[in-house]
Amino acid sequence: MKRKILILSILMMMAAVFVIDSCKKSNPAPINLGTLMVGTIDLNGATAPTNVPVNPTITATFSTDVDVTTATTSNVTLTESYDALSIPLTVTASGKVVTITPVASLANGALYTLAVTAGLKASDGQVLTPISRSFTTLGSFLPAGVFAYWNFDGNANDQTGVYNAATAGIIGITYVTGRNAASGQAASFNGTTSLIEIPNGDVLENSSDFSISFWMKDDTTAKRHQFLMGLAGAKGFQFEYDSHIYGTGDRSQKGQIKMAAQYSYTGGSDQQDLWLDGVGDTKDNGGWKGWTYSKNLVTGGGTGVNGMLAQKWAHVVCTYDHATKIGTMYINGVKMKEQDFNLYGVPMMNATGLHFVGNPGNNSLVFGFIQDKVSPTLSDSWAVYSDPTNNHFKGLLDDVAIYHSVLTPTLITLMYNSGL
Repeated sequence: MKRKILILSILMMMAAVFVIDSCKKSNPAPINLGTLMVGTIDLNGATAPTNVPVNPTITATFSTDVDVTTATTSNVTLTESYDALSIPLTVTASGKVVTITPVASLANGALYTLAVTAGLKASDGQVLTPISRSFTTLGSFLPAGVFAYWNFDGNANDQTGVYNAATAGIIGITYVTGRNAASGQAASFNGTTSLIEIPNGDVLENSSDFSISFWMKDDTTAKRHQFLMGLAGAKGFQFEYDSHIYGTGDRSQKGQIKMAAQYSYTGGSDQQDLWLDGVGDTKDNGGWKGWTYSKNLVTGGGTGVNGMLAQKWAHVVCTYDHATKIGTMYINGVKMKEQDFNLYGVPMMNATGLHFVGNPGNNSLVFGFIQDKVSPTLSDSWAVYSDPTNNHFKGLLDDVAIYHSVLTPTLITLMYNSGL
């Protein structure tokens, strides 16, 4: 009898050891992604969202607590698809939640990929199966690094929050449907009184490298010059468009568009015009000595500059690279004009960048006219705002962006293609 009891006791002990050993060998609860949100926007759904703000706070909630030492930028990355740029992030963890915040604003209308590697672990050591999710930011595509940006979605505020229009400097402006759903609204100018004034515009221009991008839809029924924008005219910079159609003997047969700007060099500054007439003249066939490229838009039945700009949306970009001394104009993603200051000789071959030389009190950047309406720099009769016949812009303007850098041809083409 005692022997049976002993055997039973041994069997029970073995069973207990087996149970304990089985418990030791059971795996901890796996770590899985539960939700991935930006506010109320789901980044973990079947369809990648296209309405994520450019300053998102991304919240990832997991099935179990996260090891905070593994919630790092080595294991959590955000990549900008158009240039494969790795976006600097701040990553923190508390309990089951990992918070991911870009250090700077993302680009508008751009595709991003968020990736979390197996290096992110649960607090009990369980490893995550790697995940990858994509999303697109709001708006028309706009490369990161913009210095000032006006999208005219119901107001004239700079989306960087710095260069907003003066309250008294918005006259005769309405906000209308833009070129597509992604672009939102556009500012409409009536051709006689409309303007938007941006104080401290000289800061926008004073830069070694410079790019300006905008969308325009010009109402050419008036068949005249029109001032799209200006910062004390060419004492800063200005854009004008001539929608006349001239006789065949005139070099600008079918319209022209021009950016006139002030460039600094040691000891002074000078105005130079980057302008396109569509005739195709360069330094090698009768054009000015610095013109290295000029697209011909009129031969073979071409419709000229007016063919691109009259009564239709067009994307215009001008850049200046102070290292190469080259200024370039693009329309609808295509290079149209290029000038090289190295070929101009002294002093322009020593140009260091764009520079405002107008009067300190006349430094408003004006959309819809050439200069400040109250304190004009130019005294010419044609530059007086109060005269409704003085080349006020008539048409639509949208997505004006200024960079203190040189936008690449690839980015410019992407901006046009994504903005259609």
